[in-house]
Amino acid sequence: MSIAAIMVHLDAERDCEQRVQVALDLADRFQATLIGVAGLSLRPAFAAGGVVVYGEPTQHDYRTMRARFDEMGKKFCVQGQHLKQVEWRTALELPSELVAREARAADVVLVGQTRTGSEVRDLIEPGVILLRAGRPILVVPDVVAPLQLRRVVVACKDTRECRRAVQDALPFLREAKEVLVVGIGEEESKSLDKKTLADVAGYLVRHGVIVADETWKRARGPVATELLELVRAEKADLVVAGGYGHSRLGEWIFGGVTHELLASSPVCCMLSH
Repeated sequence: MSIAAIMVHLDAERDCEQRVQVALDLADRFQATLIGVAGLSLRPAFAAGGVVVYGEPTQHDYRTMRARFDEMGKKFCVQGQHLKQVEWRTALELPSELVAREARAADVVLVGQTRTGSEVRDLIEPGVILLRAGRPILVVPDVVAPLQLRRVVVACKDTRECRRAVQDALPFLREAKEVLVVGIGEEESKSLDKKTLADVAGYLVRHGVIVADETWKRARGPVATELLELVRAEKADLVVAGGYGHSRLGEWIFGGVTHELLASSPVCCMLSH
């Protein structure tokens, strides 16, 4: 397995320079094509009497946004001129729809964390990309250094999503200086959980990954809190985990750990569904 193409979403109306730097660094590390994607809906929504109403864009709106995309694309291509190949893709549509579709061209997709209070037209939902893109996503916090892969935490759970995540992350895990395989559960599942950890660690070792340790912790509170506390204590710079969620009546529902990793992890998180 290898990383031949990396896609990164760029926000059209806010700074995301550190995310771009993470993408540039990874594309250089893996000698991969880097694809930048930016989208924006020109049908801004507003509430009127409890009903969502969409405004009609003007020709000026179209010209302004296309000029903005051109400016972003030129800067992005200059930043990546040292790479194997750089591509720039844009469309005047909701970013989540655009990125989920364009993900077919990449091995992994970099997105920002879940935002609240954003306008509909510039909102990207990383959870939607996770569930719909058919690719692993790398969720990048707003404030983060380039990904050094010094220590990676693999959050283990005996599920299809976790197995998918471990396999998808192999190129990253092989690059890591050391990997910590972690399980958090209840006392009654300790024996089975430890067997899962041992099997995952063995799988990784057979694929050339340096596994430093296997750690099982009993959950004393929310699992997401326990996991992120461990990530901070171990000074990890990447978390690999399965992503759990579904759509119900138009609303996206995520598991507690997935929700926290999408919204508030202090380090990058690689998630697969």
